[in-house]
Amino acid sequence: MTDEPKPADERSLTLEQYEKLQPWAQVSHEGVPMRFHTPSILTRWRVDSILTKEPCTLEWIAGFERDEVMVDCGANVGMYTIWAAVTRGAQVYAFEPEAQNYALLNRNILLNGQSDRATAFCLGLSDVSGLSRLHMADMRVGGSCHSVGDQIDFNLQPLRAVFHQGCMAVRLDDLVADGSIPMPAHIKIDVDGLEHKVIAGARKTIEDSRVKSLLIETNQNLPEHLGMVGALRELGFRYDQAQVDAAERKKGAFKGVAEFIFRR
Repeated sequence: MTDEPKPADERSLTLEQYEKLQPWAQVSHEGVPMRFHTPSILTRWRVDSILTKEPCTLEWIAGFERDEVMVDCGANVGMYTIWAAVTRGAQVYAFEPEAQNYALLNRNILLNGQSDRATAFCLGLSDVSGLSRLHMADMRVGGSCHSVGDQIDFNLQPLRAVFHQGCMAVRLDDLVADGSIPMPAHIKIDVDGLEHKVIAGARKTIEDSRVKSLLIETNQNLPEHLGMVGALRELGFRYDQAQVDAAERKKGAFKGVAEFIFRR
């Protein structure tokens, strides 16, 4: 026996009413408001936690000069893309391969009137260019811990993906070399384990002295990530151990993960 559909007047929302729902939340910095679409609990959490989740990222962005170029690799729904564009007047090139997050990223750029300062691309940055697969750990809007190319998690262990989405992978070096994007002054990389591959595909770019800083989510449990840190040091980048210690997760699944801020 199946339930019969209820008449339209007994439903809590009509389809027309549902389509008009546009939930959003606002956060302000020094009196400057930023708004974000929040179609799910997870996206609302991203807004509610932006001031406390990664304070070092906000402090890093605070040092940008107006009109400096930032690359946001693993932009998700655009929390830091919007923050950099609105609070610092940065020119942001945001990369997010997951289709739902990419759509919301663009809506957030539009909602904040930043289409002249922030451009989003539905691409994953890596060490190779070409058609690829995005192995998804989570189908929620605002979800993370997906992987481009290799089906692995943030610990570089096999990932039991819930979905495999087609995507395009590109090397940052290729985008800069062919003029698709300008040389960045600042690069943020947060791709849940594959940061070392992004760096491998950006080697020529980061060798350029015009790149002032990088913020990279680094898993200190992984030899690949420790090797990445060493390679950046050889290129003349330095980081503050006190900053890393303050950012490091001390417990839970992400224990040992921290944002490293590299500067020349």
